[in-house]
Amino acid sequence: MLTSGLSMMADNIEHVITYWFLWQAFHSPALVGFQVISHWLPFLLCSVWFGELAERHDCRRIIQIAQGLFAFVSVAWGVLFLTGTLTMWEACILLVLHGCAGALWGPAEQLMLHDFAEPRELPGAVRLNATFKSLGVLAGPIVGSALLLALGPAIGILVNVLFYLPMTLLMLRTPYTGHMRDGVVRRERLGPLRSLAVLRTVAGDRVLVAMIALGGLIAVGVGSSLQVAMPSLADALGAGDAGAAYGLLLFANGVGGVVGGVLLEATGVIRPSTRAAVVATFLFGVTTIVVATSPSYHVTVLALVIGGVANMASMTIGQAVVQLRAPVDQRGRVIGVYSMLTTGLRTGNGITLAVLGSLIGVTGTVLVGGGVLAVGAVVIAALIALATARRRAAD
Repeated sequence: MLTSGLSMMADNIEHVITYWFLWQAFHSPALVGFQVISHWLPFLLCSVWFGELAERHDCRRIIQIAQGLFAFVSVAWGVLFLTGTLTMWEACILLVLHGCAGALWGPAEQLMLHDFAEPRELPGAVRLNATFKSLGVLAGPIVGSALLLALGPAIGILVNVLFYLPMTLLMLRTPYTGHMRDGVVRRERLGPLRSLAVLRTVAGDRVLVAMIALGGLIAVGVGSSLQVAMPSLADALGAGDAGAAYGLLLFANGVGGVVGGVLLEATGVIRPSTRAAVVATFLFGVTTIVVATSPSYHVTVLALVIGGVANMASMTIGQAVVQLRAPVDQRGRVIGVYSMLTTGLRTGNGITLAVLGSLIGVTGTVLVGGGVLAVGAVVIAALIALATARRRAAD
């Protein structure tokens, strides 16, 4: 899990360095938009297929391929930076490859957790893994900025390759393949289109549908909008200047995610269930509304921290429930569906930000997203209760 956090940190370091360099080189708003799309679209289009690949192959090798692709992209950036030959089309290709590496990595890593942990320990393993990844997300901008200032973009991005090595080397040493505990490895090749037939399997399980719907709501409703809206929110709170006050706003939500993961794992007070996931999602929506409307800096910081805890709880509960309830022989693809909708739909959040942001402002868009999330959680809870009542009446 430590190696997972390091790889996630390296992922975010690459964002810090390359996004800065690309803006300095091209000053292209269109390329800025493409950076967001290229990062999330591979999750939307390829997650189910990559999950199916994880079912059929040794997950260690898939993770190594993903880490190798991350490293290749960093080396390519470094060489092009050093030679001064980077063109926009080359940048677009590297951005897409980086997004594909992240999408390939996810399902295989989640299957590996089934080998590392007993079923009763799986929720804790999911929480710890997500917590270390959150730490990586927090550390990425700090370490990336330090590398950029100390070494420059070219050498800094080349040094970043070293952070992908620990996970790559761990996959050489671990005996686990992602299939050892269940002993099930699918051999037939289904292809990207036929693997989508797993949607029928998911549709037959109301709990799986609820978890995926909650994750999709977070992706579309909030997604990355809090980070994008932070400069606007900071201005409204009188903390727009670069400094400790603005930095605290940037890190409050991420810190909440880390604190939430540690507290949930240490106390074990929340068990993975649909009710807990719905409550956590609703709370995340409410805190997002508070962030968008509060005139108080201190209240906003507190809401960001609580929202980070709620988001972590909702995400990890959803992942654990999906993995525990997925059919063993289709677990990779079910995880792929979950990743497709809970991560890939952040592409839609970017479109929402662009459209609504031009009409009602960025802060107004955050407010709408929080409202949609809170109302959506209530609707999903009502549908679950209705389905449960009908099933009991039928029995």
